[in-house]
Amino acid sequence: MILIVGATGVLGHEAALQLLAAGRSVRAMVRNPEKAADLQQLGAEIVQGDLTDPASVAKACQGAEVVLAAAHSLMGRGKYRSENVDDAGHRTLIDAAKEAGVRHFIYTSIQGAGPDHPFDFDRIKYQIEQYLIHSGMTYTILRPSAFMELHAHTLMGKDILVKGKTTIFGQGNNPTNFVSVRDIARLITISLNDPKAHNRIIDIGGPTNPTKNEVANLYGRLAGVTPRIGHMSRGTLRVLSRVIRPFHPGIGRIMEMSAAMDEIDATMDMSETLKDFPLKLTTIEEFVQEQVANHKSPATSPSTASPVRG
Repeated sequence: MILIVGATGVLGHEAALQLLAAGRSVRAMVRNPEKAADLQQLGAEIVQGDLTDPASVAKACQGAEVVLAAAHSLMGRGKYRSENVDDAGHRTLIDAAKEAGVRHFIYTSIQGAGPDHPFDFDRIKYQIEQYLIHSGMTYTILRPSAFMELHAHTLMGKDILVKGKTTIFGQGNNPTNFVSVRDIARLITISLNDPKAHNRIIDIGGPTNPTKNEVANLYGRLAGVTPRIGHMSRGTLRVLSRVIRPFHPGIGRIMEMSAAMDEIDATMDMSETLKDFPLKLTTIEEFVQEQVANHKSPATSPSTASPVRG
């Protein structure tokens, strides 16, 4: 039994679909079971649980052999602010999994996580990596780059398809790696049985490192429109982040991260990962072509533009 925590988020949902299609037994822990109705129809066991509720977490872990932690609360506030979910909640999950005898724990971290990272979210991710490593369980830690589904589509491309315009946070000239969640889900499936993925931190990204401006123009070219592209400066983002963060920490955090991502090295070289795990990675061109096709024929084309992971 594979327990997926965050099974209605963009990555957790895709992983559940792929694992179910492969004939694996899946248990989906979700806050709102109604949102997992499609997974239940496909054969998943649905359990209601909340990373801020230790009793529900312990119950969900009972009988599971593998745990996939695919939830996060980057945009959360109040009870679900990041500190409660991404930090305390994941420590609770790791403890409960160990107590239940889980043999393999797969954790979704983030590209560049480290103890001295300028973002609190990335520092928390690193701390949970270390907590898992020292838990005694077999682990796989995945460090994905920016999700195409969120950073390329939801935050940029979708508005170009709908409105013919978009606003890019920052100048948009910094090379950035984007990865499709379906490729991360494929690596998750591989890691279940491949010893090379055990007790290891693995970078997972896309095959190229385009700029945000290049991605926006790609949407326009493939959609047959000339996109109107605006930019929000790094200075404006940082000022707005400080103003907004006391009221909505998640939005403030996104603005702060966007400002810094416009300057830091956001590229990824997948050559080492592909030596051990020869995946066929989705290109940004393939992804955008699918989004354009789905926009033009929503009733017949499958969508990869999933909601923000949660």
